[in-house]
Amino acid sequence: MKKYILILILGFSAMVQAQNKISGIVTGAQNSPLQNVSVYAPEIHKSTITDAKGYYEINAIPNGNLKISFSFLGFIAQNKSVVINQELTDLNIVLQETHFEMDEVIVSTGFSKLQSQNVMKVERETVASLKQKGTTTLVEGLATIPGVSQVSTGTSIGKPVIRGLTGNRVLVYSQGVRIENQQFGDEHGLGLNSSGVESVEVIKGPASLLYGSDAMGGVLYFNPEKFANSNTFKGDFSQRLFSNTLGSSSSLGLKTSTENWKFLVRGTYDTHSDYKTGENERVTNTRFNEKDFKTAVGYSNSEFSSVLRYNYNELDLGIPEEGVAEQSESKTTLFPRQGVSNHLLSLNNNFFFKNSKLEANLGYIANDRSEFEDSNDAALRMKLKTFNYDVKYHLPVYGNLETIIGMQGMHQTNANLGEEYLIPDATTNDIGFFGTTNYQWKSNVIQAGLRYDNRKINSDAQGTLGEEGSFVALDKSFDSFNASLGYKTDLAQNLTTRINLASGFRAPNLAELTSNGVHEGTNRYEIGNADLSTEQNIQADVNLEYSNSHFEFFVNGFYNHINNYIYTSPTGEVRDSNDVFEYIQDNAKLYGGEIGLHFHPHPLDWLHLESSFETVTGKKENGDYLPLIPAKSWNNTIRTEFKIKNWLKDGFATFNVSKTFDQENVSGFETNSDGYTLVNLAFGGTIPFGKNALDVNLNANNLFNETYISHLSRLKTDGISNIGRNISLGIEFKF
Repeated sequence: MKKYILILILGFSAMVQAQNKISGIVTGAQNSPLQNVSVYAPEIHKSTITDAKGYYEINAIPNGNLKISFSFLGFIAQNKSVVINQELTDLNIVLQETHFEMDEVIVSTGFSKLQSQNVMKVERETVASLKQKGTTTLVEGLATIPGVSQVSTGTSIGKPVIRGLTGNRVLVYSQGVRIENQQFGDEHGLGLNSSGVESVEVIKGPASLLYGSDAMGGVLYFNPEKFANSNTFKGDFSQRLFSNTLGSSSSLGLKTSTENWKFLVRGTYDTHSDYKTGENERVTNTRFNEKDFKTAVGYSNSEFSSVLRYNYNELDLGIPEEGVAEQSESKTTLFPRQGVSNHLLSLNNNFFFKNSKLEANLGYIANDRSEFEDSNDAALRMKLKTFNYDVKYHLPVYGNLETIIGMQGMHQTNANLGEEYLIPDATTNDIGFFGTTNYQWKSNVIQAGLRYDNRKINSDAQGTLGEEGSFVALDKSFDSFNASLGYKTDLAQNLTTRINLASGFRAPNLAELTSNGVHEGTNRYEIGNADLSTEQNIQADVNLEYSNSHFEFFVNGFYNHINNYIYTSPTGEVRDSNDVFEYIQDNAKLYGGEIGLHFHPHPLDWLHLESSFETVTGKKENGDYLPLIPAKSWNNTIRTEFKIKNWLKDGFATFNVSKTFDQENVSGFETNSDGYTLVNLAFGGTIPFGKNALDVNLNANNLFNETYISHLSRLKTDGISNIGRNISLGIEFKF
């Protein structure tokens, strides 16, 4: 990694800077200028806003093909591809009004197009909007997106579930690189803090073509916050308080930019006590503390753009074992507990040529996970070090044809430093090659691609054969070919359909191949299977959308067939008072979808009515149901928008009713779960202070203090309820 950074620094002094500039006027209806329109060039991380005359200007930009996006609340966003081949380029834009949310550029699909232009249906949500829902953690906020759920252990540990698939079947990207943090374990959380993250993009379906192994169930792609506009300095301080956990989240961020250089830094601290159920009882040792630090430096000129980012995250997590026992408001974790530290270093580069572009992303992750049973000496400690690379070459655009070819890979080592072994010391190497192309004519778009991957896993022998914590040496290689094909078209005015067919794969993880012992939190003895084969799936997606100026409606349907689905099954044996489970394989299928509408009645411009329903069913080939499948849910929201004179702008108030139905389609090791209804309220807006502003957000979640148990709660087997009423207050001062 040091070698690459040194090359980058030496390259700074050798580059000859051109003075290319793009500028223009942004107008609305009747040719009226629009002020404060966001103008953003994502490939070079440069942004600005229009002035009172609608004028914008971006300097020091590269030659070649560059994408520029224009977005403004209340108007349809535009994403322009501009050929820069002279010092001054004029680009005037006319934006059309809309009553719905802004159309945003989607990064995760490779071609950086607006969602309305994409072949794949991608859900995009800003972290600011997730926080407006009053959720305690990032994963809890993600679970409000249709098709996304969470496997939770109290409020501290949450694992995202996309259409019934979780763990190593869902890939997570942050800062442009894949996150590796021992995510195979149910008690291993996401390890990301929402502060310093601008938005998340959710691909619901196999994305192995773009991301390789482990993306067979979908991808969560987190976009970091943008740098400040050129020649500006910005800062913000936010504070959120939570009544239920007596929790607090504090964050301070500073950033500044010149025409070429960009810099930002952010620090965050979260702390929470044990959460309280609807019966007003605290669940012992669900408390947690989190420290998060992010910083970034970027540079761009006429030849290339480069951003170096670093994120340090430290978690102190209590592991609940006693249920409702000691009633305490302390935030100091008890035993057993987890200590997790994560270092994420990424280097994102774009090299611009005359008519093409090379994108090269490098990442290094050092994950240190410890479990403490009854003392501060770690009984279990695993250190995972991962170096990954992602190189994409964007070929010259030929008419309406865009093509990307690329190579991705990963080198990973796992080392055990504690007395207990959960998985053996091991080395994993991935390499993959792919190509994808996008062709557009009129309202039609076709996207297709092919990919080949290889994963090699080598592990060391450990212990005495036959005893708990012993492993035999492993030397395995897994190969896979994958393909995708998608088509988007307008069936009629305002009516769009997307049809996608894609395959994905997942190589077995170390726990599935090698386990030999009792896993923390599972209360069972698990035995791995070194003969497991690669999981391979194929999924068909159909999306239908209708929208006009006051009404939106969508239907998403999917069918996902998985060969060699890996799961655990009881052997009937008992060891040390724990039932023995072994990893086996069977073919499986998942199917379902989401349906929703958004009604904005005229002339009630301040009123929005939203409703969505989601369902997924998972079965093995013999007809038995798969475990950990989320229950059907129906979400309804009434949202009002308003302004109160000159002291509150962008005001909003929401009334939300979320209905989760009974879950009776359970596996042989699960029990049925009763349905429940939660009522949530929210109020907020922006209070201007001269050139500064104060954002305020007040939430009451689970307003009626409902007592309920989520089907995906890992505390369900002990009869422990989920979180009760939680009132939260959030403020953010921007300066």
